[in-house]
Amino acid sequence: MKFLVCFVMFLSKAVAILDLSGKVFIFPEETETAHVRLTVGQSSFSTITVCHRTFTDLTRSHAFFSLATPSNQNEFLTFWNGDQKKIMPHHNSPVSYTVDYTPNVWHSMCTTWDSSTGLVQLWFNGRLLSKKYISDSWINGLPIVILGQEQDSYGGGFDIRQSFTGMISDVHMWDYELSSCEIQSYVNDQNYTPGNIINWRALDFQITGRVLVEYKQVPCNLPIPFY
Repeated sequence: MKFLVCFVMFLSKAVAILDLSGKVFIFPEETETAHVRLTVGQSSFSTITVCHRTFTDLTRSHAFFSLATPSNQNEFLTFWNGDQKKIMPHHNSPVSYTVDYTPNVWHSMCTTWDSSTGLVQLWFNGRLLSKKYISDSWINGLPIVILGQEQDSYGGGFDIRQSFTGMISDVHMWDYELSSCEIQSYVNDQNYTPGNIINWRALDFQITGRVLVEYKQVPCNLPIPFY
Protein backbone atom coordinates (compact mmCIF):
# COMPACT_ATOMS: atom_id res chain seq x y z
CA MET A 1 0.00 0.00 0.00
CA LYS A 2 2.82 2.44 0.84
CA PHE A 3 4.43 1.74 -2.54
CA LEU A 4 1.13 2.38 -4.30
CA VAL A 5 0.67 5.76 -2.56
CA CYS A 6 4.21 6.85 -3.43
CA PHE A 7 3.76 5.72 -7.04
CA VAL A 8 0.59 7.76 -7.42
CA MET A 9 2.29 10.84 -5.98
CA PHE A 10 5.07 10.61 -8.59
CA LEU A 11 2.71 10.48 -11.56
CA SER A 12 2.54 13.58 -13.73
CA LYS A 13 -0.64 15.50 -13.02
CA ALA A 14 -1.51 13.33 -10.01
CA VAL A 15 -4.54 14.68 -8.15
CA ALA A 16 -5.18 14.24 -4.43
CA ILE A 17 -6.84 15.64 -1.33
CA LEU A 18 -4.64 14.66 1.59
CA ASP A 19 -3.63 15.59 5.11
CA LEU A 20 0.01 16.57 4.64
CA SER A 21 0.74 17.20 8.32
CA GLY A 22 4.39 16.42 8.94
CA LYS A 23 5.12 16.20 5.20
CA VAL A 24 6.82 18.37 2.58
CA PHE A 25 6.75 18.92 -1.15
CA ILE A 26 10.25 18.34 -2.53
CA PHE A 27 11.28 20.09 -5.75
CA PRO A 28 14.56 18.28 -6.50
CA GLU A 29 15.67 19.97 -9.72
CA GLU A 30 15.46 23.14 -11.73
CA THR A 31 12.74 22.85 -14.34
CA GLU A 32 10.29 25.03 -16.24
CA THR A 33 7.46 22.51 -15.85
CA ALA A 34 7.36 20.82 -12.43
CA HIS A 35 4.91 22.44 -10.02
CA VAL A 36 2.04 21.90 -7.61
CA ARG A 37 -1.34 23.48 -8.30
CA LEU A 38 -3.57 24.15 -5.29
CA THR A 39 -7.34 24.29 -5.66
CA VAL A 40 -9.02 27.49 -4.45
CA GLY A 41 -12.82 27.61 -4.56
CA GLN A 42 -13.32 31.26 -3.65
CA SER A 43 -12.96 33.97 -6.31
CA SER A 44 -13.18 37.27 -4.42
CA PHE A 45 -10.94 38.47 -1.61
CA SER A 46 -10.72 41.74 0.29
CA THR A 47 -8.28 40.42 2.90
CA ILE A 48 -5.89 37.50 2.95
CA THR A 49 -3.13 35.87 4.98
CA VAL A 50 -0.72 33.39 3.40
CA CYS A 51 1.77 31.33 5.43
CA HIS A 52 4.36 28.76 4.35
CA ARG A 53 7.67 27.23 5.36
CA THR A 54 10.52 26.80 2.87
CA PHE A 55 13.99 25.24 2.79
CA THR A 56 16.35 25.84 -0.12
CA ASP A 57 19.96 26.49 -1.06
CA LEU A 58 18.97 28.87 -3.85
CA THR A 59 20.38 32.38 -3.90
CA ARG A 60 18.92 33.41 -7.26
CA SER A 61 15.37 34.73 -7.65
CA HIS A 62 12.49 32.32 -7.06
CA ALA A 63 8.82 32.33 -6.10
CA PHE A 64 7.35 30.90 -2.91
CA PHE A 65 3.63 31.33 -3.58
CA SER A 66 2.09 32.43 -6.88
CA LEU A 67 -1.62 33.32 -7.15
CA ALA A 68 -2.89 34.45 -10.55
CA THR A 69 -6.31 35.46 -11.85
CA PRO A 70 -7.41 35.80 -15.50
CA SER A 71 -6.71 39.54 -15.35
CA ASN A 72 -3.44 39.56 -13.37
CA GLN A 73 -0.69 36.94 -13.30
CA ASN A 74 0.81 38.57 -10.18
CA GLU A 75 -2.45 38.98 -8.30
CA PHE A 76 -0.74 37.85 -5.09
CA LEU A 77 2.86 36.68 -5.12
CA THR A 78 5.60 36.17 -2.56
CA PHE A 79 8.98 36.23 -4.27
CA TRP A 80 12.68 36.26 -3.39
CA ASN A 81 14.57 38.78 -5.53
CA GLY A 82 18.07 37.37 -5.73
CA ASP A 83 19.55 40.52 -7.27
CA GLN A 84 18.21 42.86 -4.59
CA LYS A 85 18.40 40.22 -1.80
CA LYS A 86 14.88 41.07 -0.71
CA ILE A 87 11.52 39.35 -0.33
CA MET A 88 8.87 41.04 -2.46
CA PRO A 89 5.13 40.53 -2.01
CA HIS A 90 3.08 41.60 -5.04
CA HIS A 91 -0.52 42.67 -5.49
CA ASN A 92 -0.66 45.09 -8.41
CA SER A 93 2.59 46.66 -7.21
CA PRO A 94 5.57 45.14 -5.39
CA VAL A 95 7.19 46.27 -2.18
CA SER A 96 10.33 44.79 -0.67
CA TYR A 97 11.67 43.58 2.66
CA THR A 98 15.31 43.04 3.62
CA VAL A 99 15.64 39.81 5.64
CA ASP A 100 18.30 37.31 6.65
CA TYR A 101 17.37 34.69 4.08
CA THR A 102 20.01 32.10 4.98
CA PRO A 103 20.31 29.07 2.65
CA ASN A 104 19.71 25.53 3.95
CA VAL A 105 17.61 26.70 6.89
CA TRP A 106 13.84 26.39 7.38
CA HIS A 107 12.15 29.78 7.11
CA SER A 108 8.56 30.57 8.13
CA MET A 109 6.81 33.39 6.29
CA CYS A 110 3.37 34.88 6.76
CA THR A 111 2.06 37.72 4.59
CA THR A 112 -1.08 39.68 5.40
CA TRP A 113 -2.95 42.15 3.19
CA ASP A 114 -6.12 44.16 3.80
CA SER A 115 -7.88 46.10 1.04
CA SER A 116 -9.48 48.51 3.54
CA THR A 117 -6.05 50.10 4.05
CA GLY A 118 -4.13 48.65 1.11
CA LEU A 119 -1.38 47.62 3.52
CA VAL A 120 0.73 44.49 3.31
CA GLN A 121 2.86 43.12 6.15
CA LEU A 122 5.45 40.35 6.27
CA TRP A 123 6.27 38.19 9.27
CA PHE A 124 9.62 36.47 8.72
CA ASN A 125 10.53 33.71 11.18
CA GLY A 126 8.21 35.33 13.70
CA ARG A 127 9.77 38.77 13.25
CA LEU A 128 7.27 41.51 12.52
CA LEU A 129 8.26 43.81 9.64
CA SER A 130 6.84 47.17 8.61
CA LYS A 131 3.43 47.63 7.04
CA LYS A 132 3.65 49.02 3.51
CA TYR A 133 1.09 50.20 1.00
CA ILE A 134 0.60 47.83 -1.90
CA SER A 135 -3.00 48.04 -3.23
CA ASP A 136 -6.55 48.66 -2.04
CA SER A 137 -8.16 46.80 -4.95
CA TRP A 138 -9.95 43.52 -4.27
CA ILE A 139 -8.73 40.24 -5.73
CA ASN A 140 -11.43 39.13 -8.19
CA GLY A 141 -11.51 36.19 -10.56
CA LEU A 142 -11.00 32.45 -10.11
CA PRO A 143 -7.46 32.06 -8.73
CA ILE A 144 -4.83 29.59 -9.81
CA VAL A 145 -2.30 28.98 -7.03
CA ILE A 146 1.07 27.48 -7.99
CA LEU A 147 3.95 26.26 -5.81
CA GLY A 148 7.36 25.73 -7.37
CA GLN A 149 7.00 28.19 -10.25
CA GLU A 150 6.13 31.86 -10.83
CA GLN A 151 3.23 32.49 -13.19
CA ASP A 152 3.87 34.90 -16.03
CA SER A 153 0.49 33.98 -17.46
CA TYR A 154 -2.68 32.54 -15.96
CA GLY A 155 -1.61 29.03 -14.95
CA GLY A 156 1.63 29.05 -16.93
CA GLY A 157 4.42 31.13 -18.44
CA PHE A 158 7.00 29.46 -16.19
CA ASP A 159 10.67 30.49 -16.27
CA ILE A 160 13.31 27.97 -15.15
CA ARG A 161 15.38 30.89 -13.84
CA GLN A 162 12.62 31.60 -11.29
CA SER A 163 11.78 28.00 -10.44
CA PHE A 164 11.98 26.79 -6.84
CA THR A 165 14.15 23.90 -5.71
CA GLY A 166 14.08 22.62 -2.16
CA MET A 167 11.22 21.90 0.23
CA ILE A 168 7.91 23.61 0.91
CA SER A 169 5.60 22.75 3.80
CA ASP A 170 2.66 23.96 5.90
CA VAL A 171 1.04 26.13 3.22
CA HIS A 172 -2.12 27.82 4.51
CA MET A 173 -4.29 30.67 3.23
CA TRP A 174 -7.07 32.54 5.06
CA ASP A 175 -9.56 35.10 3.76
CA TYR A 176 -8.92 37.29 6.78
CA GLU A 177 -5.94 38.84 8.56
CA LEU A 178 -4.45 36.65 11.26
CA SER A 179 -3.66 38.26 14.59
CA SER A 180 -0.06 38.52 15.77
CA CYS A 181 -0.68 35.78 18.34
CA GLU A 182 -2.11 33.45 15.69
CA ILE A 183 0.87 34.07 13.43
CA GLN A 184 3.27 33.39 16.29
CA SER A 185 1.46 30.10 16.96
CA TYR A 186 1.95 29.18 13.30
CA VAL A 187 5.64 30.10 13.39
CA ASN A 188 6.15 27.98 16.52
CA ASP A 189 4.07 25.15 14.98
CA GLN A 190 1.75 25.18 17.96
CA ASN A 191 -2.04 24.89 17.99
CA TYR A 192 -3.30 27.26 15.27
CA THR A 193 -6.42 27.42 13.13
CA PRO A 194 -5.65 26.00 9.68
CA GLY A 195 -6.38 28.04 6.58
CA ASN A 196 -10.02 28.23 5.52
CA ILE A 197 -9.04 28.73 1.85
CA ILE A 198 -5.92 26.54 1.61
CA ASN A 199 -5.43 23.99 4.38
CA TRP A 200 -2.26 21.87 4.52
CA ARG A 201 -4.14 19.35 6.65
CA ALA A 202 -6.75 18.83 3.92
CA LEU A 203 -4.93 19.92 0.78
CA ASP A 204 -6.60 19.73 -2.62
CA PHE A 205 -3.70 19.67 -5.06
CA GLN A 206 -2.39 18.47 -8.40
CA ILE A 207 1.23 17.57 -9.09
CA THR A 208 2.79 18.07 -12.51
CA GLY A 209 6.30 16.75 -13.15
CA ARG A 210 8.91 15.60 -10.66
CA VAL A 211 7.63 16.77 -7.30
CA LEU A 212 7.81 14.37 -4.37
CA VAL A 213 5.91 14.13 -1.10
CA GLU A 214 7.95 12.93 1.86
CA TYR A 215 7.93 13.14 5.62
CA LYS A 216 9.68 16.18 7.02
CA GLN A 217 13.07 15.36 8.46
CA VAL A 218 13.63 16.42 12.07
CA PRO A 219 16.99 16.47 13.89
CA CYS A 220 17.64 13.56 16.22
CA ASN A 221 18.50 14.45 19.82
CA LEU A 222 21.25 11.90 20.18
CA PRO A 223 22.71 11.18 23.62
CA ILE A 224 26.20 12.46 24.36
CA PRO A 225 28.69 9.57 24.04
CA PHE A 226 30.24 8.43 27.31
CA TYR A 227 33.94 7.60 27.24
